[in-house]
Amino acid sequence: MIQLGGRANSDAGSADKAPVVLSAAAAGLVEFIDAQGGDVDSIFGNCGLAPEMTAAPTLQLRLAAYCALFEEAARQTGRDNFGLWFGQQFSPRDLGMWGYASLSSPTLGSALENLVGLFRFQQSSSVMSLRRDGDKRMRLEYQIISPSIVARRQDAELSLGQFTNIIRECCGKHWSPLEIQFEHPRPPDWRQHEMAFGAPVFFGCATNAIIFDADLLSRPMPGRDLKLLTMMQTCLESLGSRDRPDSLIDRVRGAVRLRLAEGAPTLEQVAHTLRLSPHAIQRALADAGMGYREAVEVTRFDLARHYLQQSQLPLSEIALLLGYSELSAFTRAFTRWAGTSPRVWRQAMLKH
Repeated sequence: MIQLGGRANSDAGSADKAPVVLSAAAAGLVEFIDAQGGDVDSIFGNCGLAPEMTAAPTLQLRLAAYCALFEEAARQTGRDNFGLWFGQQFSPRDLGMWGYASLSSPTLGSALENLVGLFRFQQSSSVMSLRRDGDKRMRLEYQIISPSIVARRQDAELSLGQFTNIIRECCGKHWSPLEIQFEHPRPPDWRQHEMAFGAPVFFGCATNAIIFDADLLSRPMPGRDLKLLTMMQTCLESLGSRDRPDSLIDRVRGAVRLRLAEGAPTLEQVAHTLRLSPHAIQRALADAGMGYREAVEVTRFDLARHYLQQSQLPLSEIALLLGYSELSAFTRAFTRWAGTSPRVWRQAMLKH
């Protein structure tokens, strides 16, 4: 059974911190408002945001203000389906690191699993999941869970449009899902939704979801790039922990991870990346009771378990992501670490 879920929460150390979203989700909004005849300054001003904020993809916007922005744009432009059409024209690459991590995945299945798995770095107080819907169908679900954000119809419609376009990157621009589900009531111009998605659209559902054929999961992504995938994952995770200073060992392991797709990096290569002497790295590792080779192996093992939980990521691709030229070498290493083969380990995990 395939089931993958990602929840984006507020900072664990600040329970009262307002939910946020990376501004990459609003890329191109200024131009889109202009094209719809809206007053950019008025719309942004009424939501307490500056238009320039959408030009910085890693800037955090308050999620409430972000949602209000699209509701206000729909109101002022008189375009009730503003979010629907904004999402339909949105390029997945404009989602920044999160989008590129998905597009550079090997298969559509792993692309969607990465989209879900990395969602917590993109948006907080929200949930996203990928799971089976019967034997032959999959559900990609999305929902804001913050009780304070009530008006979120436009966000739901633009978000499902953005996610649909990721699938269309793989299946072609005319691909259509089996059906679309929205949590909000049916709007007056709902026929436009069926035209936009090319599928039946249902309203008043428990959540927002894209339903599609499970056979699509094995399709290769045209932009497959394991090196870029690793880089985007690492950068997103680093961005998510930017309020917590990293230890030198964390930095060493991060540098190792960035180079793994090219093969296990040498101590000298990591030292060059961190602009430190090899001796300084060895000393820090020794203080933690490990050597450089062990640090590489620990990093590989942690990543291996992370990748194995992505059910659509082939073992051969995982081996390459970890710097092994052959699957057999990865299998031997993982069996040494875990006491069982990666295939058996994955099967056991997916049963839970």
